[in-house]
Amino acid sequence: MGRNRSTDRFDDPGGGSQRQRRVAEVIRRQLSDVLMRGDIHDPDLNRLSITVGEVRVSPDLKVATAYVVPLGGKGADDMFELLHRNRGELRRAVARGLTLKFAPELRFRLDDTFDQLDESRRLFSQDNVQRDLASPDSDADGTGGEAQLAGHRDGEDG
Repeated sequence: MGRNRSTDRFDDPGGGSQRQRRVAEVIRRQLSDVLMRGDIHDPDLNRLSITVGEVRVSPDLKVATAYVVPLGGKGADDMFELLHRNRGELRRAVARGLTLKFAPELRFRLDDTFDQLDESRRLFSQDNVQRDLASPDSDADGTGGEAQLAGHRDGEDG
């Protein structure tokens, strides 16, 4: 017997099926709204500004992993402790805006996309990278380096 083809689409890194992505985006919006409005009855959590960058949902839609980061990037340990402590109330608050049979279990991970963006900016600002980007042998003239190659061949013939 062959492998079930319907599970192949969940293995791709693109975020799963269209339904998974749609549900994940609804959860992300709901979670962001709940945290922004301060709907949770925990004053410590309500004092934090938390950015929900992405949510990924399991194929059965029962587990949602939210990638979060505190504003300014500092205090991640405290943020995770508060989110973990209030995850039941967060789950109920998020479930109010969903039309699913089950409210997904919420898991929280640190969103490192901002760190990756900073690292990319740092790399692009290095002198050797700037020099390579501005070098005349790049494809800026649209010839793909053919003009230099032709000039080199002409010089060899003479």
